[in-house]
Amino acid sequence: MPKINGNEIKPGNVLEHDGGLWIAVKVSHVKPGKGGAFAQVELKNLRTGSKLNERFRSNDKVEKVRLEQKEQQFLYENDGMLVFMDTQTYDQIELPADILGERRPFLQDGMTIQIEFHEDEALSAALPQKVTCTVVETEPAVKGQTAANSFKPAVLDNGIRVMIPPFVGQDEQIVVNTETMEYAERA
Repeated sequence: MPKINGNEIKPGNVLEHDGGLWIAVKVSHVKPGKGGAFAQVELKNLRTGSKLNERFRSNDKVEKVRLEQKEQQFLYENDGMLVFMDTQTYDQIELPADILGERRPFLQDGMTIQIEFHEDEALSAALPQKVTCTVVETEPAVKGQTAANSFKPAVLDNGIRVMIPPFVGQDEQIVVNTETMEYAERA
């Protein structure tokens, strides 16, 4: 694994530090009036989710870890475990359902997602940025209420509540951004 200087750490870098794998969440470079400059780095453990604040001087060396990204197809859920299949080798893996967090309802049968691996251990999973859902419940549009930037609440087929424009009706398909969990466009 390549070693980098402490001042080269950027948000999103995965580092091996104190015997664990950590992702840099926030990085701020500090130049105090007295003493040498350093990088104040907020780290999050990829295995446990715990957070840590560390100072790295420019001459400190840290191991930068490369994660391998593989496309996996979602097959089914079994006892709180999500089963995925590698689309090239057809190998199947099981991951805990909470790996997707609050975005879990957007996972659909047969969906292909990106899973990041370190050696043979799956560390994170990322849904596609945009997912198509169906509006199952919303209020009817009120005439004259189509003014700019007015939104109404809606419930999607996966149980998630989002705000949608007034021209979108019940049983219509919309595209939802899975990162912000907001309406993006009509399908």
